[in-house]
Amino acid sequence: MLILFNKPFQVLSQFSPEGDKATLKDYIDIAAVYPAGRLDYDSEGLLLLTDDGRLQARIADPRYGKDKEYWVQVEGEPAEADLDRLRRGVTLKDGPTRPAQVEIIAEPELWPRDPPIRVRRHIPTTWLRLVIREGRNRQVRRMTADIGFPTLRLVRWRIGEWTLKDIACGAYRKIP
Repeated sequence: MLILFNKPFQVLSQFSPEGDKATLKDYIDIAAVYPAGRLDYDSEGLLLLTDDGRLQARIADPRYGKDKEYWVQVEGEPAEADLDRLRRGVTLKDGPTRPAQVEIIAEPELWPRDPPIRVRRHIPTTWLRLVIREGRNRQVRRMTADIGFPTLRLVRWRIGEWTLKDIACGAYRKIP
């Protein structure tokens, strides 16, 4: 079984409690499924869960090359030269990243975030579609910060062939 879950902002990608933070247990009432990978507490979007250990490993392990597509709202207006740095790969403290696919997109139609992002009246924001094939800790946020454009909102839209299409925030779909 595979579960496609649209993880809300500020929900831990685990079932076990940690202080008063929301967890997967608050949204998913299916026994014996586990996340295939993680999604940061302050990120939103697609999280895959399964009861199949082999499938879990194939999804989570970067050696299997599953594309991960993110919709990223950044502070400022990156130029093509900035995006080219991501396309070539940037060097972070834990080493160089693989080249990313990246493009500027129109603001996507998403659910409202609670709480909303901080807005600065005189600083514009830009939405990016960013695709990577690895998944280091907070990698997308660190990549956009490295080129000078901090991430304000991060939504994982797709992993491999699975997307969030038609899955409301906080809801999930089971695939037998």
